[in-house]
Amino acid sequence: MALPLYDSQPTRRPPVVTYLLVAVNVLIFLGTPMASIIASYGAGEVRECAAVEFVLEQGAVPKELLSGEQQPPPERVGSCPVGPYRKVPWVTAFTSMFLHSDWLHLTGNVVMLFVLGAGVEDRLGRWRYLLAYLLFGLVAVYGFALASPDSTVPLIGASGAIAGVLGAYMVLNPRGRIVSYVAPVFVSRLPAWVLLGLWFVLQWLSLEDTDSNVAYVAHIYGFVAGVVFALWARWTGPARKAVALAAE
Repeated sequence: MALPLYDSQPTRRPPVVTYLLVAVNVLIFLGTPMASIIASYGAGEVRECAAVEFVLEQGAVPKELLSGEQQPPPERVGSCPVGPYRKVPWVTAFTSMFLHSDWLHLTGNVVMLFVLGAGVEDRLGRWRYLLAYLLFGLVAVYGFALASPDSTVPLIGASGAIAGVLGAYMVLNPRGRIVSYVAPVFVSRLPAWVLLGLWFVLQWLSLEDTDSNVAYVAHIYGFVAGVVFALWARWTGPARKAVALAAE
């Protein structure tokens, strides 16, 4: 796995929206039972069961998204009893993209967003970037739902939206170089189009891993949404001027 550490593209102003998105993801995670910080969620198995119920209520369930109706809550998930709850399926398409299963999941996502989001925000402009981020997340969530229409397993994570940021970065900053940590000890410095192109290919190849709990389909939909949006934005509005300046 390659984790971006630094990119070579300078920005013209502070990436306020990227910082805000990183902060929101971290703060929301700290308030969930998955962070193991808030005492009211209990400890041990009690906290684990609280996390299960939290994800069921706030996560995006494909069958619910496509039908527009909440599915009956399961009586139990493993050893955890599940109490009644109410949810609005389309709202979970938004809430799910700000939730994470554990600290590792959160860290990987916010680091990628922090390193690469700034360059995309600089070229799109703050408001367009924020709307694009949410759009990428929605495309990823609903794309995953279309690929698994009968699934009742909830989807959580910012990965789909951040995949869109990666796709947009590849289009808007193709010649920028990204310094990345490649486990376990290797550091690479590759052009954006190479590193991010390889990342996309890896997501595609990983679709064959049916035992994985990673939503590779959501990553693919998000990335493609980012590429398409950036191609459109590159020749309209602030992104076109920014790309021209970067090429000088």
